[in-house]
Amino acid sequence: MRYCLILLATLWLAACGRTPLQEQQAYVFGTRVEVIVVSAAPDQGRQAIAAVLREFDRLHRAYHAWQSSELTDLNRAIGEGRALEVAPELAELVGEAQQLSRQGDYLFDPGIGQLIKLWGFQADEFKAELPPEAEIKAWLARKPSIADIAVSGTTVSSRNRQVALDFGGYLKGVALDRAAAILRGQGIQNALINIGGNVMALGSKEGRKWRVGIQHPRQPGPMATVELDDGEAIGTSGDYQRFFEIEGKRYPHLLDPRTGYPAAHTQAVTILIPAGPKAGTRSDALSKPIFVAGPGHWREMAQKLETAQVLRVDQDGRIEVTAALHQRLQFIGQSPALSVVP
Repeated sequence: MRYCLILLATLWLAACGRTPLQEQQAYVFGTRVEVIVVSAAPDQGRQAIAAVLREFDRLHRAYHAWQSSELTDLNRAIGEGRALEVAPELAELVGEAQQLSRQGDYLFDPGIGQLIKLWGFQADEFKAELPPEAEIKAWLARKPSIADIAVSGTTVSSRNRQVALDFGGYLKGVALDRAAAILRGQGIQNALINIGGNVMALGSKEGRKWRVGIQHPRQPGPMATVELDDGEAIGTSGDYQRFFEIEGKRYPHLLDPRTGYPAAHTQAVTILIPAGPKAGTRSDALSKPIFVAGPGHWREMAQKLETAQVLRVDQDGRIEVTAALHQRLQFIGQSPALSVVP
């Protein structure tokens, strides 16, 4: 099992820089997280990072999809046909996830938790085992979706008892926005936050833009780098993050709710979201419907989501990139063959 890690090109220069960098890593949300702060006051930087990591841990525990949590309590109530009074934060997250899912034609749908479990991806370690075809067909017949959920104040209910929420394709982005708010609230203006390949930049490093690398989906190291402006976020969905193989065929965790099977036509999609409200959340959630939409449709989906900066690697390793992102990329080594689209 490999995780999508956006390489922090500036990190290795930290020891040589004039401004002290405080950096700490942890393992949360099933992946490695890194927080780097530029601060001439080391204690301030360390305290701010500690506050961020505490919030990450709280979010991870509160909204875990298969260990006891507020989210599993809600899923249990839905399965029993009961409405449940939930914390205001959870009600807000459900409503926000509904809106994002609707924008992406439900190709990103946190209501498909039962399908994710069926494929064995609701586990820290999973088996190379296909689910029975009959069970996938039965799930498709019930058509569970986050669209089936009703939120009234802080009361959540569902008209479909087969809905099970899984925030795995959404919560890392929420955490990016929370981290940025915490850091700025503690007086930190320059930082880089990396949650398993979802990255947000704050300010700069000694006046230089933060430069991050976009992981190659089939080779070690980055295929390209890009400089991020203050408040920009970048997110990658890849078939190399969580997957298993059977007889040489790869089955990634990125599932298509229309078919019940993993999307096999794409190796990776990277999107860059401009600074603005919920930039981190959007960088995580919006890469999924673009990934699942696949050949012939991904560009239309990106336009629908108002996401202009996209790079896609198809199942054969061919690269397509929008003109808006292409002009900002610096490829490593020889520039690969690629198609630039409007």
